[in-house]
Amino acid sequence: MADVTISRLHKRYGSFHAVRGIDLAIPDGEFTVLVGPSGCGKSTLLRTIAGLEDASEGEIAIGGTVVNDMRPRDRDVAMVFQDYALYPHMRVAQNIGFGLRARKMPKADIEARVGRAAAMLGITALLGRYPRQLSGGQRQRVAIGRAIVRNPQIFLFDEPLSNLDAQLRDEMRSEIKRLHQEIRTTMIYVTHDQIEAMTLADRIVLMRDGVIEQSGPPLDLFERPVSRFVAGFLGSPQMGFVPSTLVRNGSGAAILPKGAGTPLPLPPGRIGPAVPDGVPVLFGIRPEHIARAGDGAPAPGVARIDAEIELVQPTGSRSFATFRLAGVPILAELRAHDVSRPGERITLDLNLDRASLFDAATEKAL
Repeated sequence: MADVTISRLHKRYGSFHAVRGIDLAIPDGEFTVLVGPSGCGKSTLLRTIAGLEDASEGEIAIGGTVVNDMRPRDRDVAMVFQDYALYPHMRVAQNIGFGLRARKMPKADIEARVGRAAAMLGITALLGRYPRQLSGGQRQRVAIGRAIVRNPQIFLFDEPLSNLDAQLRDEMRSEIKRLHQEIRTTMIYVTHDQIEAMTLADRIVLMRDGVIEQSGPPLDLFERPVSRFVAGFLGSPQMGFVPSTLVRNGSGAAILPKGAGTPLPLPPGRIGPAVPDGVPVLFGIRPEHIARAGDGAPAPGVARIDAEIELVQPTGSRSFATFRLAGVPILAELRAHDVSRPGERITLDLNLDRASLFDAATEKAL
């Protein structure tokens, strides 16, 4: 196992600046997920760590050794790609052990390593089959097994589940998480799927336009986003945003949604005194922080509003209901029978303790 240190890393393709001065330290044994929209530089960063791309500037160290000038095969990393890249004429056991045979490892050692990897991944019964005889999930397990047997310093995963259907993705996420818990090897995983990032990572590195927008434990990014981009990217369904104005009075502060007549009072201490009265803000709230109002007065930190439901999307135990706040469509995650049809008028409680506020000009968190 090894830590990974990236310092002032740049990658350019002609005039295109794909990675822009990344600084990142990944501790030994951590599962780090690089996530972000297409074109943000996450796969380029991963390929540069692997040595498949040369760094334009900066330094990459693995286990304390600078690897910029090392060939990929000398960096002691194992990579799992979106494409399984299995040899169709080889059986599963041969595919898993191919890299070990190329390194002239004794046959008995190869068989032992292949057997251990197959047992870990639950594919022992498949060792005699050819790739064409396997499902997509089984092929991905074989590709992961080929990486495991090498016992590398770090594992690199480049969107390995993108070709699988939803059920298989769920299964393989669990397998990869369990695998990391068993072997505790440093893993760096690239995905554009925020659900994968949240469920797998010890730490998420959210990238945008070649830079790191925010890095930290998944719940830190989810609950304390540093920008509207982070808040909108993480969460499914995503957070709703309402253009508003910060209103201060003698007793505290409130949010006045643009075009609305009634301010929503903020809990004491929710916004610091440095933010002036009348400043334009974006008010953000997640669907799970909106509930149908019960009997009695709202709890402290909760704003109560009347709403007309425009769209109902049942999911079984929950229903997603769309309503408008100051003309902006907002999604509420309600209990299954809290709302029954479009056009229904109900009273909703908004938990402002869990809401997010962003500067309207910079889109940075307040």
